[in-house]
Amino acid sequence: MTPTPLHAGNPGPFTGEGNWAYLIHGPQPVLIDAGVGHASHLDAIDAASPGGPARVLVTHAHSDHASGAPAIHARWPAAQFLKMPWPERDAKHAVPWQVIRPGDRLPTGEGDLEAIHTPGHSPDHLAFWHEASRAVFVGDLLVAGTTVFIPASDGGSLTEYLRSLHRLLELKPLRAWPAHGPVIDDPEALIRHYLDHRHQRELQVLAALESGPLTVERITEAIYQRLTGALTPMARESVLAHLRKLEDEGRARSDGSQWTTGP
Repeated sequence: MTPTPLHAGNPGPFTGEGNWAYLIHGPQPVLIDAGVGHASHLDAIDAASPGGPARVLVTHAHSDHASGAPAIHARWPAAQFLKMPWPERDAKHAVPWQVIRPGDRLPTGEGDLEAIHTPGHSPDHLAFWHEASRAVFVGDLLVAGTTVFIPASDGGSLTEYLRSLHRLLELKPLRAWPAHGPVIDDPEALIRHYLDHRHQRELQVLAALESGPLTVERITEAIYQRLTGALTPMARESVLAHLRKLEDEGRARSDGSQWTTGP
């Protein structure tokens, strides 16, 4: 699998250096993710595939992955747009969405991609697995050099995310094409690092709860002692994601404002 990476031109505090979309060449070109509709991204698609994509496969409905769909549709009206549904989010991006279901096989010029449901970062998140090369387009499931944000208050679930990591690990991928950051040449090592990191963070949350009951804010302050500014809300969401995982397992509970250990 040798896709052409195309930058979406959207660096920022939440997207880092910005998003990558991937064009798979062939008689019916396939684009993985839609970017945000910047002219530079549309021009890059046009330069790589002058007729535009035949199909656009969207990993999930977060705006940096899906909001460019209307601009692509306006430029190439024949393009088809496919994703796993998240109705309240999909409606924000006005294109005629077609449904991808887990296990669907999606043809490309380099062989089929299998849709793998990998929720956690979002409920509709898909990875696209190319069995012949054991490569996978992972969207926001993996990012080299950092961890993945789990928006617990907005459709995220750490419980589901960890299951998705294990599901990907079972595939034994040799290469991962992420939506952010460089290509990942040892996905298994990164996944194992993620699993260890999440376990260590869970131990920190449990240690903080020993002096509970505590609010999410107090737990966040105890764990992220030097954190300031725009990253603080993200840290609170990460702590909430861990707390909800512990709640799923009967190891933490909330009275609506504070958390403590126990069922």
